[in-house]
Amino acid sequence: MLDLRHWPAVIIGLSVLVLGAGRGAIADAARMEGARAAGLTVDQAVETALQSNPSLAQMRARAQAAAQVPSHACSLPDPTLDLNALNLPVDSFSLDQEAMTQLQVGVTQAIPFPGKLGLKEEAAEFEAAAAGDDVEETRLQLIREVRSTWWKIFYVERALQIVDRNHDLLKSFVEIAQTKYTVGEGLQQDVLLAQLELSKLMDRRIQLKATRRNEVARLNALLDLPVDQPVRLPQTAETHLPDVLPEQSLYALADDHRPLLARYRNELRAAAKRVDLAERDYLPDFKLGAAYGFRQGSNLDGSSRNDFLSLRLSMTIPLYAGSKQDRAVDQRTSERLARQYALQDERGKVHAAISSVLADYDQAREQVLLFETGIIPQARQTVASMLAGYQVSKVDFLNLVRSQITLYNYETRYWQALSAARQELARLVATVGKEVVDE
Repeated sequence: MLDLRHWPAVIIGLSVLVLGAGRGAIADAARMEGARAAGLTVDQAVETALQSNPSLAQMRARAQAAAQVPSHACSLPDPTLDLNALNLPVDSFSLDQEAMTQLQVGVTQAIPFPGKLGLKEEAAEFEAAAAGDDVEETRLQLIREVRSTWWKIFYVERALQIVDRNHDLLKSFVEIAQTKYTVGEGLQQDVLLAQLELSKLMDRRIQLKATRRNEVARLNALLDLPVDQPVRLPQTAETHLPDVLPEQSLYALADDHRPLLARYRNELRAAAKRVDLAERDYLPDFKLGAAYGFRQGSNLDGSSRNDFLSLRLSMTIPLYAGSKQDRAVDQRTSERLARQYALQDERGKVHAAISSVLADYDQAREQVLLFETGIIPQARQTVASMLAGYQVSKVDFLNLVRSQITLYNYETRYWQALSAARQELARLVATVGKEVVDE
């Protein structure tokens, strides 16, 4: 237990400790541009995820598979080889008994009406392009998730540091209150109040540690690492929150660069090609064939029988167009309209998301600036004034504790707002599909 004769010196030392602790919240921000401590930076986390994430690898494999479709979509069907025995007499099955008996070998090739294969190829190319857009969309969303999770962990670690600093301060408060109460210069409620606030900090620390474990597991999963692998982040990170482009400029960028919208446009183009293909199905397809017939035996005049060459041409007849081709055109037209409406709907959603994320980013950015330049410096001054007043018994213990808890809350909210702003900036880039900083 502290000796009451020394408690004024303890108050002075505590003042220095409080000011040093309060300085940490803003002084850290001033050092963010300096050298970074060892640990997993956000850029390193993104790079690891892009190389290792299984979901992104899966989308790349799908795109590679889709890229192979156009080449075989435009290829002719495989020809057929025909082997025939024609006009065999059933009484003897002799090959030289009858003049028309022959062994025949032939080839048949199906040939779609000119233009059909080209339309199939173009539709497949647009589908392959849409699959590539899916890869880029997955990549953008993966970067957003990694950055958001990283900044959540960063905030939790800063909050844990603030909790630990305030825990030490409140322990000193408890000792001072107990000492004053023991010699009859303090109240028991001061001791109980300080102990209660100390317990609250311990409870908050338990919650933050659990949150960190959950977010670390999520980050490891994104990086394709064991979920229980420890993650160490730098003590500093980029705290500058840049200006972003105007809202209308962000809309235009998203229309041009968002992979999700590009996918819908490519799917719409593919659907349009399928409409053209369905309309061309009214035209016939062809089959060309050639066969060579080998004959045995001799003619009546003793000469050898000549071999036969047969040529064939057949074509389809759209006899059931009312129930087949007409319905196919209606189907493909409806599919094209569905793709068109889907593109319009998704474009509206993207624009709405940009407006929402931009508003959230601006709000968080303004909060960070307010905490940096106003609230936290004022709260630190308040704590220093309360300590000075408590030293000469002009401020009661309750107000001293409350001022310190208020400073603790503002320091925590500063890092929370900074983390939220960085997460919203990551969301904005993913929503637009391109960097949004106004340089």
